[in-house]
Amino acid sequence: MYVCICNAIREKDLRCAARRMNGDAEAVYAAMGRKPQCGQCLDEAEEIIAEEVEVASYSAAA
Repeated sequence: MYVCICNAIREKDLRCAARRMNGDAEAVYAAMGRKPQCGQCLDEAEEIIAEEVEVASYSAAA
């Protein structure tokens, strides 16, 4: 599924990038060499990034 149509960012790619670096959606997009265009994806992207941060912190604690 595409999270960001403007930049053709797929959910799986966003999750992978979120696991590799810290930051908000704009920072993760920048790490992917992109930047938000229309901004409609940012809320969903933030939720996906938060999920990945939570999973990573849970895995680190285990």
